[in-house]
Amino acid sequence: MKALALFSGGLDSMLAMKLITSQGIEVKALNINIGFGSTSDKSEIMKKRAAMVGADFEMIDVRNSYLQEVLFNPQYGYGKHFNPCIDCHAFMFKTALAMLKEENASFIITGEVLGQRPMSQRSDAMAKVKKLALDEEDLILRPMCAKNLPLTKPEREGWVDREKLEGISGRSRKRQLELAAKFGLEDFESPGGGCLLTLDSFAKKIRDFIEFDKDMQVNDAQLLKYGRHLRLPMGAKMIIGRNELENELLRNLKTPKYEVIGLGDLIGAYSLLSSNASNQDIELALKIALTYTKCDINANYELKFKNQKFITSAFEDKTQISKFFIS
Repeated sequence: MKALALFSGGLDSMLAMKLITSQGIEVKALNINIGFGSTSDKSEIMKKRAAMVGADFEMIDVRNSYLQEVLFNPQYGYGKHFNPCIDCHAFMFKTALAMLKEENASFIITGEVLGQRPMSQRSDAMAKVKKLALDEEDLILRPMCAKNLPLTKPEREGWVDREKLEGISGRSRKRQLELAAKFGLEDFESPGGGCLLTLDSFAKKIRDFIEFDKDMQVNDAQLLKYGRHLRLPMGAKMIIGRNELENELLRNLKTPKYEVIGLGDLIGAYSLLSSNASNQDIELALKIALTYTKCDINANYELKFKNQKFITSAFEDKTQISKFFIS
């Protein structure tokens, strides 16, 4: 017997997998990458955590299909910000269910706890997720709260011993921490957050993007994760790295929608500007980019944009730039 697990890297999903592997069932942990998780690559950490509870690990890249099918037209709408949680969970389950045959697996598990999250982990929300995911055979099992929910096929058929599952509900972490101690789990992610779509600052970036560009591609979405984002007076978008790590990440996210601002020999933040920026926005962007370098504010410098050379000077005060920030 084998199960596929939706794995976020957190304690709940680790415990859910442990409850199943402890029954002699093989588990493969799937991290469904929709593109809006952590700003850093945690695949090696998640692989290690999956191994701690006896599971294999694989990251499934669904970023493109998620943008096309879920993010901008969710059947059940958004949460407080830009988070289509019900549709998102259903999409992940549907992805995993479609993999059952090729993985020679029989059912799906998840670390969800009834009543823990207000939008997606209510009983009525779980019913909506089941319907959207096309789980007609009752193959989605939630080991952490199974005793609070109707029987699923894995329980009815005796694949899983229901008595060895949990009946947790609500937001308290007491039982989870007891189980972590019981199983000797010490390396796990703190609860809460994780999805950038639940953050107000990130939601503002998405709303700003689609106001000016209806065609969001995977790399466009990834660019939203890093740097300072500015919208200039004539509509151009500017992105400025905040540290060396972000500078490197921005360098590696290539898209024809942006061009790099050439700083010459100056040391400073890596900056991108809309490739179709107007001359007015180009001049402003170069002045802003220069302000985020180690330059003499009393001197003029030659910067480049799209093989053109411009002479400019920096702002004396960065507060002059703040009105252009998106969030």
